[in-house]
Formats: sequence, structure tokens, C-alpha cells
Amino acid sequence: MTETALTDAARSSKAWPFQEAQRLAKRLRGGKPGDAPVLFETGYGPSGLPHIGTFQEVLRTTWVRRAYETLTGGAPTRLVAFSDDMDGLRKVPDNVPQQDMLTEHLGKPLSRIPNPFNTPFDSFAAHNNAMLREFLDSFGFDYEFVSSSDRYNSGEFDDALRGVLTHFDAIMDIMLPTLGEERRQTYSPVMPVSPSTGAVLQVPIEVVDAAAGTIRFTDEDGSVIEQSALGGQSKCQWKVDWAMRWVALGVDYEMYGKDLTDSGVQSGKIARVLGGNKPEGLIYELFLDSKGEKISKSKGNGLSIDEWLEYGTKDSLGFYIFANPKSAKQLHAGVIPKAIDDYWQFRERLTEQPLDKQLGNAAWHMLRANESEVGADAPGAGDSLPVPFSLLLNLVGVLGAGASKDAVWSYLDNYIENADPAAHPELDLLVEKAINYNRVFVAPTLNKRAPVGGEIAALQALDAALASVEPGITAEDLQTMVYEIGKREEFGFENLRDWFRALYETLLGSEQGPRMGSFITLYGLEPSRKLIAEALARA
Repeated sequence: MTETALTDAARSSKAWPFQEAQRLAKRLRGGKPGDAPVLFETGYGPSGLPHIGTFQEVLRTTWVRRAYETLTGGAPTRLVAFSDDMDGLRKVPDNVPQQDMLTEHLGKPLSRIPNPFNTPFDSFAAHNNAMLREFLDSFGFDYEFVSSSDRYNSGEFDDALRGVLTHFDAIMDIMLPTLGEERRQTYSPVMPVSPSTGAVLQVPIEVVDAAAGTIRFTDEDGSVIEQSALGGQSKCQWKVDWAMRWVALGVDYEMYGKDLTDSGVQSGKIARVLGGNKPEGLIYELFLDSKGEKISKSKGNGLSIDEWLEYGTKDSLGFYIFANPKSAKQLHAGVIPKAIDDYWQFRERLTEQPLDKQLGNAAWHMLRANESEVGADAPGAGDSLPVPFSLLLNLVGVLGAGASKDAVWSYLDNYIENADPAAHPELDLLVEKAINYNRVFVAPTLNKRAPVGGEIAALQALDAALASVEPGITAEDLQTMVYEIGKREEFGFENLRDWFRALYETLLGSEQGPRMGSFITLYGLEPSRKLIAEALARA
């Protein structure tokens, strides 16, 4: 495969990361001046800890970044994870310690509030920023961390702030029509930091000297203050801050959620006033819970990233997130097993697919996410699991809520060669996930019913057939045997679906299940006959 063929395929690919990259390449027309890196940005509010929304935004942006590098033949890029830690604390989160202490510091920049955690960081924001970096590092993301407070305090945002003050009236003309009457009375694009309390003030200001950065405002104690807006003595309002950041950093691409659509429109207008442009970017839909309702941190109705990783893998989460980001997705534990199996099926198919299909395969993007070298080959492409996760779940379900990894591996010896966890590390990880998932979501729901009517005779026939098979019979031959028994008229099944449902409900305790030939091979002939005997004993 030549690099030219890969580039040509990338330029015409219909996969959404490549379509985003194509729009960006068209806008930049050959790259940035002086071959400067194209800048991708993601934002983070450090009043809370990183969550699944943080993960999906960084991962999706990384996919677009890698797609851009691919279709441009390796153009330089950067990814910035920006922390808005100069923002004032408006509300004390429910899930942090020292609530009373934090309440005393409401309104102050997050980076100037004492650390409520028992960790070696000097502020609330510093702790959460460290958690963000640890979080992103754990997934292997290639990024640069940028702190808002560092940029404000060091003066690196001073020129951009002067631009905001210079175009103060034009920015007000953009923002005021979007605000209610009461908010208009106190709104200012620039929020001064009170010299008396240290709080970020939402008060009207007067621009005294834009070039010098001098502003005038009324402090909380009623005194009129004239001070510099530069060097960390003020910060911009959210929509202005976003636009100012785009211009100051030279951001070329940033995606954001549907809930920020209006903010994106207003910030784009302000960016143009400041002499820049709104970056290219995707507006993605938000996650829903199992009932189709918007996930809310305050309601706790969603699935956290820690919960997903308790029962699934990083790869399966990324795979699930990949498909059409403009459509809302339900995010709950019930989607995890299928996401795991689908990921591995897509990964296995990669080497058999033509290049254009590979570029549309979510597994290609997952495997390439942390690869900085441009190339068609995705590390791990074509790999497969010797046992599907769904079949592991069925095995663990039969073993019970107290199943151990050793017990599961003892049965895997029936199904795969060299059944050693060290030889199959990815399968070993999934054994752990299957045990966890079964304990919480499967075992409490299992209910093995008694067979009735013709089901009894059919199970007796299956038992007799299993008693007579030769050692080493294949899973396919066992599957055929099960099929043939279900087809026999004397057992009264209208269709094979009824026969298999009877097997699942009487032997496994669930309405759905695996290919029985594969399950019998994995579980073993004699243990499977024991399951049948236990079912018949309930009749």
C-alpha cells in the first residue's frame, strides 16, 4: 500500500473524521503560514473531575486530527487540552470534601481557591487539572495541557485582552441582544477580579485606556476602582473568553456539544470582531440514559467512565462512541457486551477490507488514535478473540455470581489452545469484565424455568445425543445436532427459535443466549449434560 493511495483514499472518504478533516484542509488550503502546526483544541471546566464527556471529546478530536494528518500526508498538528481554571466558582460541587471552606471562596478563580482534597496541589483547580492529565495519560492521548490561569497571570493573554477592550462596544452589540433585561444591566465582556475579596465580579466596567488595559468599576464594598485588566486582574465572560482564546492561541479546530450551539454562534461573531475566525468544528449530540433522557451529573442517571471500565474496555467505549456523533446515543450498561463483541469483529475484518472500507471502520480509527506516524497499517488490525464476550458471559452466568477467573479459564481449556491467561492477555481482561458484569447485571436476573410439554422430550433427546458423541466433536457439529433435534415434529416446536428459547430459559435462565454448539464446547459435554439433568429435575 503506497502513501499516495492512502492519501487519495482519505481525501474521498465518507467516514465522519475524514469529512471533518477534509473541511479543515479546504479551509487552510495547503496548511498554515510557515508550516506552523494545525491546532486542535478541547476544553475542560475544572470545577469537577474528568468524565465520559471529557473522554469522548478528546478521542473524537484525536480521530479528526489523525484523519487530517493522513489526508495531508503528515502535516504537523498539535492538540491542546485547555483548562478554564480562571473561571470563578459559582457553586460548590456535591461530591467534594470541605464544603464549608469552599463556600467561603465562592466567586474566586478556581486556581486561587485552596485545595479541599488531601493531595499535594496548591489549589482546587491544580488538583483537578492533575486529575485531568492523569486521566488523559491513562488513555495514551498525545496532547499539550494549557491552563487559563497561567495564560492570564503570565500576561500571555494581555494582547488579546487589549483587543477585547478596544472592541468593547462591538462585542457589547453582539451580546446584549442575547440577554434578558436584568442581565443586561450587569453584563460586561470583561470581569474584573476584586482587589478586596479576590472574587471574579460580574459588574459593568468602563474602559479607561484600552491600549494600557485600564478599566474602572464599582467593587463589592461600593468603592470605585480603577485598575489594570491585564496580568490576571480580570478574565473574560464565557463566550468572549472562548472567542479570545481561539484568536490568541490560533485554534483551527474545536468540536463541542449541542448544548453550546448558541455559545458557538456568538463566540464566532466575537472572534471575527477580534480579527480572527471561528475554528472548524463538529457539533455533537449528547448522551442519553436507558430511558432516552439527557444524562445529568446532578441526577446521576448516566454511566460514568469508571463504571464502563468496570464492565467493559477502553476500546469498546471508543468503538461505541465512534458511530455518527451527530446522533444521540443511549449510554448505559446494557450496551457494553455488544460494543465489546462488535469492536473485535470490526477489528478482525480490517485486513480483509479494501482501503476505503478500512478508513470507515471504527476499529481502524481506534487503533490509529495514538499513532503519530501516518500509514495505512493499524497496529493490531486483523486480531481476533478466541471466545466472544457474549459467550464468556453465558459461561460465567452458568458458573454463578461467585465465579472466579481460575474457574473460567479451566473451562476455556475446552475451547482454545494454550488456555493460559499470559498467552491471551486481552481475553484475560475480558474474563475479568465478564465476571464483574455478570455479578451486577446478569446473575440477579437469571431464572431457570422448568421445561414443559415437548421441551422435556427434546431435552432428553439432546442428552442422549450428547452421551453418544465422540470426543473432539466440533462446535459446528454440535450446533447441527441441536438444530436437528429442534426440527423433529414430535417435539412440537413451531420453529427453531422456540427450541432455542426453551434451551436458553431452562438451561441458562435467560431469554437470549449463544450458539449452543459453541457453548457446549466451551462448557464441556458432561457439565452440559448436568445442566440438562438439573432442568429435567425441575419438570
